[in-house]
Amino acid sequence: MAQLPETGFLRIKQIIGDPKSVPPTPPLIPVQKTCWWQGVASGRFPQPVKMGRKCTMWRVEDIRALIASL
Repeated sequence: MAQLPETGFLRIKQIIGDPKSVPPTPPLIPVQKTCWWQGVASGRFPQPVKMGRKCTMWRVEDIRALIASL
């Protein structure tokens, strides 16, 4: 978690990783996109914040808490 800022927002690819990006983004939570969204719907993972019509992000504080609880 050293690479995470104290506050701010993360996109889904920063959370679950993106092996196709250059350089590849390693996952913080190693799950598939479908599993992530199912976890959000069930309440297992944090709820997102809509920043715009096509921009969904998660609070860094929520992701840090999730990682600490795993």
